[in-house]
Amino acid sequence: MRVLVAGIIARYPFGGVAWCSLMYLLGLRALGHDVMYVEDTGECIYDPERDAISEDPSYGTRHIQRTLEPYGFGDRWSFVNFDGTHHGLSREGLRRHCADAELFVNLSGGSWFWRDEYERIPRRVFVDSDPVFTQLAIAKGEPWYVDFFRRFDRLFTFGANIGTPACDVPTGTFAWEKTWQPVVTDLWRTDGVPQGDRFTTLMTWKTESFTDVDGNKDREFVRFLRLPESKPGRFRLGVNGPMDLLRDHGWDPVDAMAASRTTDDYREFIQASKAEFGVAKHAYVAHRSGWFSDRTECYLAAGRPAVVQETGWSAHLPSGAGLLPFSTPEEAIDAIDRVEADYATHARAAAAIAREHFEASHVLASLIARACD
Repeated sequence: MRVLVAGIIARYPFGGVAWCSLMYLLGLRALGHDVMYVEDTGECIYDPERDAISEDPSYGTRHIQRTLEPYGFGDRWSFVNFDGTHHGLSREGLRRHCADAELFVNLSGGSWFWRDEYERIPRRVFVDSDPVFTQLAIAKGEPWYVDFFRRFDRLFTFGANIGTPACDVPTGTFAWEKTWQPVVTDLWRTDGVPQGDRFTTLMTWKTESFTDVDGNKDREFVRFLRLPESKPGRFRLGVNGPMDLLRDHGWDPVDAMAASRTTDDYREFIQASKAEFGVAKHAYVAHRSGWFSDRTECYLAAGRPAVVQETGWSAHLPSGAGLLPFSTPEEAIDAIDRVEADYATHARAAAAIAREHFEASHVLASLIARACD
């Protein structure tokens, strides 16, 4: 099958975001499909070298090339700039691929356009990596936004409880199906030992998207701000937040952008960690969305246990060994103590969970079967 995958590698040019799209491309190719990447958001990209949103897409297009070329996709991508110019594969090359494509996978709004070449693809699916925010935005009833989602054959979400009685987020006439981020576990497996005993994570303190929803990670994190008092010297955050505040409370913050500039940087940060300690966005927690992090999946695939905040995900995934939920500071400390008491067992369990639940071949085979049903 010929597949077109739309993603946001250039729009948010950092390692974690790049891995999300890359593992769709790799997983689909491993299943025997002919895959191409497109990015067509209509937005200007963020340029880390200028620390600014830029009309010049050159940093973003270089980032796409650096990300995809080592894996054989160096000539299999097209970036459509906000002004309509194409970079990488030409407009004609993109149209040729679309002409014979059978499946269009729009990941996280990698395209906000229904160009003729996309709309003619027989099967079209959207993958929602930001549940709650997406559904609340649709519920506002903005005509172009509602119409955009109506043109998909299937809607998938990382929020496992979206559209179920466990979650109070309105879905209206839209049906959302659960999926996970696919992970090519062989690319994360490591024989290396953790570099120290730090529980780490990479996180965005607060985003500027959906500003009308008070649902960012900062609101949850302050509930756990004093955790290092019980576990001094055990945490490191790759974060773009209030560094002095976090440092004063013992979190050992480092610049998230530097720690995750490339896919290799991002993977090395995770593999060097002993385990993850992760807090979720307030909206995910408050609405019991069942959201589960693609980043946490990568920790697990690397054989690094994860202690992560409960959003309702534990109803859908194993918990207790290798992957431990918490809702309060006391539960977080208990989970960390359990990991430290038998680290080898938790590390093995982490890797096993990744293989069983997130392996790209399984996740994507299921998505394709439902998309083409």
